Amino acid sequence: MSKFAVLLITFCTSITSLHWMSTCSAANILAVETVPGKSHWNVMRSVLRALTDSGHTVTVFTPFVDGDRDGYSEVDVSNLTKPIVEVDSTSLIEMTSSKRHMLGIMSNATRADCDTIYEHPQMTAILDGTVTSQIDLVVTEPCMSECVAYVATMLRVPMVYVVPAPIATFLERLMTGHVPNPAVTGHVMSDRVVPKTFAERCANIVLTVYCSTVTWYNELRLQWTAPRLYDAVELAKPSVIFTNTHFITEPARPLTPDVVQIGGIHLTPPKPIPKDILEFIEDAPHGVIYFTFGSVVSMSTLPENVQSAFREALAQVPQKVLWKYEGDMKDKPKNVMTRKWFPQRDILSHPNVKLFISHGGISGVYEAVDAGVPVLGFPVFYDQPRNIDSLVNAGMAICMDLLSVTKEKFLNAVLEIIKNDRYQKNAKSVSERFKDRPMSPAESVVYWTEYVLRHNGAPHLKSQALNLTWYQYYLVDVIITFLFLIFVVLFITYYCLKITYKYIFNYFQIVKAKRE
Repeated sequence: MSKFAVLLITFCTSITSLHWMSTCSAANILAVETVPGKSHWNVMRSVLRALTDSGHTVTVFTPFVDGDRDGYSEVDVSNLTKPIVEVDSTSLIEMTSSKRHMLGIMSNATRADCDTIYEHPQMTAILDGTVTSQIDLVVTEPCMSECVAYVATMLRVPMVYVVPAPIATFLERLMTGHVPNPAVTGHVMSDRVVPKTFAERCANIVLTVYCSTVTWYNELRLQWTAPRLYDAVELAKPSVIFTNTHFITEPARPLTPDVVQIGGIHLTPPKPIPKDILEFIEDAPHGVIYFTFGSVVSMSTLPENVQSAFREALAQVPQKVLWKYEGDMKDKPKNVMTRKWFPQRDILSHPNVKLFISHGGISGVYEAVDAGVPVLGFPVFYDQPRNIDSLVNAGMAICMDLLSVTKEKFLNAVLEIIKNDRYQKNAKSVSERFKDRPMSPAESVVYWTEYVLRHNGAPHLKSQALNLTWYQYYLVDVIITFLFLIFVVLFITYYCLKITYKYIFNYFQIVKAKRE
């Protein structure tokens, strides 16, 4: 290629870049984290980091304080919305054993968190116009209610949703206008990411209808018994929805243009591992097993029979074990190191880690996929069974039931994954596909956020299904019309045949009478 051609391409590229930058100057963004869960905040924090790194200014209401920096300021609401960390496992399992009970708790909690943040003095000042600084965009997280859209509605600015879960079955109709097909897409609370058998499809449809009905009833009940300001207005719809998904861990399905997949956005380059942990890992000739149930579940509160099964089985494996455990462990095996916290991302990226034992939280799932480490899953609640099932389908995981685990079953599963190189090979293959994408999740966030700002909320991305009522969307009115027309045609046909039969019958009666 000639020097002139190179210069021409460089010049055109520079002009295009300057034009693109000039059409979207730095924006003032208001972010609201309504869910006090650490894994939820990890995704939101990464989204906001990408925006501030691109020159935008962010103010965020959050229960997780990281500290202010250039272009980024926090409003601490941790004293109002208590972060959900290290919950007693027995209480958590009991609370989530009934889907109806769990849905009720989530609905109440979502609205309560909305109320708490909207009553905050600084948020009140923003909503009533006391704060005169311009806000160009609102970034928030939906959970079980659209109440999170109230800020964008009152400020009349575009809104971006950040969805940390792999699928938001409860709100997809309200957010995008469409619902996932239950014949091919597992509900967020289903045990199967893809229903494969007739029984699984039936169960998934029943679960989808049941959960949708319960959620609708809970929301309607709360609107009647405890009405709020956001119940009295038509809430805005998101311009773009960033979902923490990727087609490696979430099966392919139709998505509207306003849904952007950013699965793994929280992943950062591995950092150096603390010296004592690193020495423990590198002094393991047979490799290391990393064992954690995340930030929500307190491992030390698991039933004693479960903890005993874990301890006795891990004591018999040749690998060393890093076990996230709160407090002092009774009868701790010699090959086990316990800590209240481990640098999970950095540990999983170490080549000597052979197995990840996890509860199936989506953040840990992506860290395991990115590192190419097989998983032994013990899902506890919500989307975790579905997350682990996606890894089982990919051939890089085994799923077990937590409360029925025994030493023998657990030991056999651990040895199966470590000794059978099929799991390791599949994990590496999945990792390669996961990393092969045209742009990073952070770049996607920046591009589509600025796209919304450049195009005044980008209403053209929204599906026309949002304009349809439920009976129009499900073609109830069309079906009833066709059934009515069919009924009319059948009735007319029946009436004509009846008249014809009566006429012919009378005719033959007259003919017969004349012959006699």
